[in-house]
Amino acid sequence: MYIMNNFVVSARKYRPSTFRSVVGQDSITSTLRNAIKSGQIAQAFLFCGPRGVGKTTCARIFAKALNCENPGTDFEPCNECPSCQQFNASASFNVYELDAASNNSVDDIRSLVDQVRIAPQGAKYKVYIIDEVHMLSNQAFNAFLKTLEEPPPYAKFIMATTEKHKIIPTILSRCQVYDFKRIKDDDIIKHLRFVADSENVAAETEGLRVVAAKADGALRDALSIFDQLVSFTNKNITYQAAIDNLNVLDIHQYLKMTDLLFSENLTDALLLLDDILAKGFDGQHFISGMATHFRNLLMAKNESTGKLLEIAESLYPEFVAQSQKADKMLLLRSLDMCNQCDFNYKMSNNKRLSIEITLMQINANYLHIRNAAVRQSREKQ
Repeated sequence: MYIMNNFVVSARKYRPSTFRSVVGQDSITSTLRNAIKSGQIAQAFLFCGPRGVGKTTCARIFAKALNCENPGTDFEPCNECPSCQQFNASASFNVYELDAASNNSVDDIRSLVDQVRIAPQGAKYKVYIIDEVHMLSNQAFNAFLKTLEEPPPYAKFIMATTEKHKIIPTILSRCQVYDFKRIKDDDIIKHLRFVADSENVAAETEGLRVVAAKADGALRDALSIFDQLVSFTNKNITYQAAIDNLNVLDIHQYLKMTDLLFSENLTDALLLLDDILAKGFDGQHFISGMATHFRNLLMAKNESTGKLLEIAESLYPEFVAQSQKADKMLLLRSLDMCNQCDFNYKMSNNKRLSIEITLMQINANYLHIRNAAVRQSREKQ
């Protein structure tokens, strides 16, 4: 007999409900709280940034806080008053959400404009959240302009977009623009640790770091990956399980490849590449990873820039040791070669050959620098 469970994905279950619980956007949440505190609330806001960083979440929290009847000293929504409870139950008549990706016509905007004329019911503001606003047609934008510029005093508009460059200038000039940043790996790891502890999931920090790196600054993506790993590992997320399930190349492979390239073992380096590709890893993913690895080695050369490395603490000594053995100019040229290969990869007819040529060039560059240093040493003698 099939039994339906009530599983809720982590991205929804642990969605922030207060400014304080928003991850990695402290400057924006602080500014929004101060706006409520001072009463200087613009008529229109535009939240911009990559996917999964909290734009729509902040819009909803801000909308809830604007009508909260019992805000605290930090002007957070109380989540207890009738207005907050109605919002949390998705039953608020004073907050209207529109998905512009599927409602992007002139008629949809005219319907919204007609609703703006209706005053809020039992609240101070009527808030309109328009998600993916860049998807509106030019005609819809034009129909929206007048209302956006001179709305009733009770109407507030919060728009969110991942593609700010597609918003027409006349809309931008009427909004307060907030640029959301990608969330740092350390902040993502901290939040994943909180979720893991809440769900009684055993998780190694190195495993969570793999998840954070894979998410590329998007907390929502990180939580989705986390749920996938929880199912795959039966609530025991290890570093090895993470790289196996997410098809991520082990950092030790990059360390080994670098050792081979910065030596006379080009043959072994090409054989290692063959082994990596034979295991199903994408060639562009590998060369992009090599570029990141050389970048990390450059950062590891100086103690002051060592904090910029986004790697497990246990691997830090290995990076420092390898970076000290390599010439700075060699690392810089190797980084540039890998970056060029990554850039041209999709246009290459023989993608594997383009990677092999890049590895050969890096090795040849190493030999050239080493031989030049040997000659210089002999001349001094």
